[in-house]
Amino acid sequence: MTSSIPVTATRPAYGQELQAVLLDMDGTLVDTEGIWWAAETGVFADLGHVLDEVHKSVVVGGPMARSVGHLMEVTGTTATLAELMVAIDTRFEELIEQRGAPLMPGARRLLTELAAHGVPTALVSASHRRTIDAMLRTLGAENFAFTLAGDEIGRTKPHPDPYLTAARRLGADPAHCVVVEDTVTGVASGEAAGCHVVAVPSLVPITAAPRRTVVGSLGQVDVPFLRSLIGGSAAADVNMDLHRG
Repeated sequence: MTSSIPVTATRPAYGQELQAVLLDMDGTLVDTEGIWWAAETGVFADLGHVLDEVHKSVVVGGPMARSVGHLMEVTGTTATLAELMVAIDTRFEELIEQRGAPLMPGARRLLTELAAHGVPTALVSASHRRTIDAMLRTLGAENFAFTLAGDEIGRTKPHPDPYLTAARRLGADPAHCVVVEDTVTGVASGEAAGCHVVAVPSLVPITAAPRRTVVGSLGQVDVPFLRSLIGGSAAADVNMDLHRG
């Protein structure tokens, strides 16, 4: 298990303005969004409820309590939030054991490159600790200074608290951190924390905005690109054009 104990005295390399990279997990590093939906539909089917696909874009990428609360409302189930969250977590882990959890294209290379360049990196997820620990068998705990789970913090995404907490534990200025996310909820969290955000949209389109760069896949993200987003607007503009193309 990777501890979420604060990491102190973490410094960027000399002359390096990028101080940390903060990575989302589901849908960003690991292709799990469909597995979460399968877990949710399976649990609700066991209770006699068929979930319409229209709800998929609402629940994917958000905090579990909010997602399950939405599904409780639309189905009218009598099961409690706590019961459903445990059941969905358990079903998800069962599906991971059966199917595995493939990494998103470019994820392994990016993690390896960040480590090789000594860039402080944290995993910041709305998923629960038990889920993160299961996924670290695929991602490699050694790739992160620490990991932060949604059930280890009072307010999770879209609030800024997860990314503010991660930056603080790394001793980094949020304005010198890059967040990598795939959902509107995650992007909102990173931006509210004052970080530059690289969005790799999964289910719902995300548009570019100030301090937000949209790319097609992690295959377009490397350390020089991430540094350029912090190191100067001119360089960032050039890279934004290159990575959109």
